[in-house]
Amino acid sequence: LQTVAELCATTPGDADAIGFDAIAEVQPGGHFFSAAHTMVRYRTAFYEPLVADWSNFGNWTQSGGKTATERATGIWKRILSDFQPPASAAATAGVLDDFIARRTEEGGAAPVS
Repeated sequence: LQTVAELCATTPGDADAIGFDAIAEVQPGGHFFSAAHTMVRYRTAFYEPLVADWSNFGNWTQSGGKTATERATGIWKRILSDFQPPASAAATAGVLDDFIARRTEEGGAAPVS
């Protein structure tokens, strides 16, 4: 899903996003990593997958050699363990419990045919 969301994001086309200043700043044979335009956008301009490990084989092996499945499992477990219910969750749960009890007393929902 993360990849699909990234593919569906719009691409800005204004002069600042295209980087005309960076094109003018970099001399022939130079590189854009030294341009201010690149450095300002470097952290946010590139798609960084949530699960993929872009390490080379040696670094990947030294850090445990986890498969994508193992990394994904670690991510969802961390998300669940770090979850903090919103402050309104208890009040909402109470309203839903009351609604369910009332509807159950009334005979529940009509059967779907």
